[in-house]
Amino acid sequence: MKVDLVSEHADPLAAVGGVDSGGQNVHVAALAVALAERGHSVVIHTRRSSASQPQSVTLARGVTVEYVTAGPPVPVPKDELPPYIPEFTARLAGRWAERRPDVVHAHFWMSGQAALGAAGGVPVVQTFHALGTVKRRWQGVADTSPAHRVDTEREIGKRADAVIATCGDEVRELCAMGIPERRVSVVPCGVDLSAFCPEGPVAPRPGGATVLSIGRMVPRKGVDTVVRALRLLPGAELVIAGGHPDDAEAVRLRELAVANGLEHRVHVLGSVPREHVPALMRSADVVVAVPWYEPFGMVPIEAMACGVPVVASAVGGHLDTVAGCGVLVPPRRPRALARALREVLDDPGRREQLGAAGARRARERYGWARVAELTEAVYTQVIDGKVCRLAALGG
Repeated sequence: MKVDLVSEHADPLAAVGGVDSGGQNVHVAALAVALAERGHSVVIHTRRSSASQPQSVTLARGVTVEYVTAGPPVPVPKDELPPYIPEFTARLAGRWAERRPDVVHAHFWMSGQAALGAAGGVPVVQTFHALGTVKRRWQGVADTSPAHRVDTEREIGKRADAVIATCGDEVRELCAMGIPERRVSVVPCGVDLSAFCPEGPVAPRPGGATVLSIGRMVPRKGVDTVVRALRLLPGAELVIAGGHPDDAEAVRLRELAVANGLEHRVHVLGSVPREHVPALMRSADVVVAVPWYEPFGMVPIEAMACGVPVVASAVGGHLDTVAGCGVLVPPRRPRALARALREVLDDPGRREQLGAAGARRARERYGWARVAELTEAVYTQVIDGKVCRLAALGG
C-alpha cells in the first residue's frame, strides 16, 4: 500500500521531550518504519517549523518525511495552530492530487481535520492520541485548547472511515462522544524491543535507591506528586528527566524540592538523548509515571520492556498496560504513591517479579511489528469497505 501519515505538529524527526514533543512523535516515526518493513511505501506529512527544513527527508528505507508549509516556518504551540490548518489542508490536497495514497492515517485532531478536508475520496483512519473532552475535564480553565476542539473531534470521529483507539479507556470516551463502537479498533502504541530490553548498558546511579520519572515537563504529568511522595521515602533518590532544566515546570519542581528539604535527593537532568533512555531506565530501581490523565503512556511500556518495575497512576492506557504486571495508584495522592514505592523498593524479590512480568508483557503485546500488523489490518478493512461501497453505488 501507499500509506500517508499526517502529523501536523508532531514532527517524527524532532527531539523528544519538549512541551509539544513526546509520545506522538515517537509513535508516528516508529509506526512508519514498521509499516515500511512490512513492504508498504510511507509518507509522513508534518508542518514546517523551520525555514531550514527541506521539502522532504528520508527517515528510513521506504519512509519519507515531507514538510508542509502552513503559517510561519517557526515553532508554534499546537494549540495556536488552527488558523494555519486551512493552508495545511490545501497543500495536502495538492500533493494528493499528484500522488494519490491508498489510505491516509491522521494523528491528532487537527491532522484529522486536514486529512478529511483534503482526502478527496481516499479512506481516512484517525488516531486522536488525546481527547479534548478528557483534557478539559482534568485541566478546566487551564485548558488552552481551542474552543471548537471537542466538537471538531466528534465530527472527525463520525466522518473518518475508522478510528484507532490506543486503549480500552479511550474507546469508552469515544462512545460517550457519540462515535459508534463498531467503527473503533483498539491498537496500542508500541515499543522498540531491540533498544528497550533488560540487557544493555546501565547509566550511573545517584547513590541510594533510585526512582526515575521521565517525560515532558508539564504539570499534568504529576511529577510534583512524586517529589511530595519522596518526603516519606528516606534515603531514596529521585531522578527527573525530560524537557529543559530552565523550563517553568522544571524550575517549579526544583523549588518544591527545596521547600521540602529534598534538594540533595532530587536530580533534574533535563532532556536525555533518545538513545540513552534505555540505559537510564535500567539504572532505576523503579520507574514512576503518575500523570493526572494519560491517553496511553509510552514511558511505562518502555520501562517494562527494560525489565524495570513500574508504578503508575490508574488512568487511561495504564489500565491496559500496567495492570497485572506493575502497581497502579490513584493520581495526585502522594501518600498512596509513597506506600506503593516503599513496598517495591523494600522488596527485591517483588522488584524482580514485576520486572520479569513487565518484560514478558512488552514482548508479547507491544513490539512495533505487532502494532504495524494490527494497524495494517485496519487499513485493509477501510480500503475494502470503500471499494465495496463504490461498487454498490456503481462507481
